[in-house]
Amino acid sequence: QVQLVESGGGLVQGGGSLRLSCAASGDNVCISRMGWYRQAPGKERELVATTTSGGTRNYAASVVGRFTISRDKASNTVFLQMDNLKPEDTAVYYCNTVWSFCVHGANDHENWGQGTQVTVTS
Repeated sequence: QVQLVESGGGLVQGGGSLRLSCAASGDNVCISRMGWYRQAPGKERELVATTTSGGTRNYAASVVGRFTISRDKASNTVFLQMDNLKPEDTAVYYCNTVWSFCVHGANDHENWGQGTQVTVTS
């Protein structure tokens, strides 16, 4: 199994910055994708950004140019640098990972972090 530990949420004024991090740990696991999703009150969970083991990055249109996802493969940690934050970015941010055991033909699994609150004031 994979354990995810998130950190970095908080309260910030509009225009400010925050950096989220998520460390994945597990024995004999190969992580193919890590990313961030968010859920605002009364709304469905939505993709924010993902990055694959091959380096492909995907962003929600609403965060392009403001958020940057990066990953340290050695420590299996994914970061989300959030700049020029807006009140509409307020949500609980969840780390997500897709992984498998490092054996041929292993099935993919998906894990979620516990979530970290990001609140942006106007």
